[in-house]
Amino acid sequence: MKLRWSRTLILLPALALALGVTTTAPAAADAPTVRSGWNNYSCKPSADHPRPVVLVHGTLGNSVDNWLGLAPYLVARGYCVFSLDYGQLPGVPFFHGLGPVDASAQQLAAYVDRVLAATGTSKVDLVGHSQGGMMPRVYMKFHGGAGKVNALVGLAPDNHGTDLNGLTRLLAYFPGAKQYLDKLTPGLSDQIAGSEVLNRLNEGGDTVPGVHYTVIATKYDEVVTPYRTAFLDGPDVRNVVLQDLCSADYSEHVAIGILDRVAFHETANALDPAHATPTTCASR
Repeated sequence: MKLRWSRTLILLPALALALGVTTTAPAAADAPTVRSGWNNYSCKPSADHPRPVVLVHGTLGNSVDNWLGLAPYLVARGYCVFSLDYGQLPGVPFFHGLGPVDASAQQLAAYVDRVLAATGTSKVDLVGHSQGGMMPRVYMKFHGGAGKVNALVGLAPDNHGTDLNGLTRLLAYFPGAKQYLDKLTPGLSDQIAGSEVLNRLNEGGDTVPGVHYTVIATKYDEVVTPYRTAFLDGPDVRNVVLQDLCSADYSEHVAIGILDRVAFHETANALDPAHATPTTCASR
């Protein structure tokens, strides 16, 4: 029994770290709501950018740390930008996205309604990293979000789950590990390829009508594996590999969402396709 439990304790941190999406220091507990111009609820979208952008962090991320690069980038381009925390677990500050994905989707639903009310708009654009690119699809399919979202941009999203380069298959060799994971960090279990949540999400098609989808993946992704499982299939989908835009870009799972300017430029193109410009290694 002691040996089995020890194996479980060894495996779980590896899974948690592998599914994580931020390596930046956590924000201070008393961090202000408005940071670098985002989460400003008095912001009114302009004619050029008529919809607010809601940023959805990934596993082990939060509303600040995940977006220290992209949020100011979009604010500087005239967008009203907002971000939320979701998937919190009791006693675990700063590192979120660990709760059940379905419950997180309901949190997103409430937050989108808050943003719509504050900005006086009828739709938002969503940009999500990792779990944050997949979970909004649960919101749109099962929690009334389809009519409230114009576009979803996923940065290395785990749309069809992940096998973590085969690591998840090791769970079977550690008795009790899967049950422990399900109980303590259900948000991790929900992202494993073949989970009930993912099977239900992708049954009957990857997309919902009326939403424009962009997926930006990196072939160096060590978390969403194989990396092409991030891609969606549907009538209004654009799947992009970062290295097809810039062959010298070596960003992996974390970097694509936190600091990659090529990915940022492609995100801006997806949010405003009528004024898109070529994305290259020189994109700023």
